[in-house]
Amino acid sequence: MPPKKSFPLRIDPKLYEQLEKWAADEFRSVNAQIEFLLRESVRRAGRLSKGETKPAANREDHP
Repeated sequence: MPPKKSFPLRIDPKLYEQLEKWAADEFRSVNAQIEFLLRESVRRAGRLSKGETKPAANREDHP
């Protein structure tokens, strides 16, 4: 698996707080929750190829 891309993300503190609560509810880190939400959004938009529809098994983005 290629290394993940790192980049800074500026986000409203209130939005981050909500993401943090949501991530805790689903036993994910905030980073994994954001990645999960982005992946789902891209999938729903039909922008993922068939091979990219599921996260790698060793990732922290699923309960």
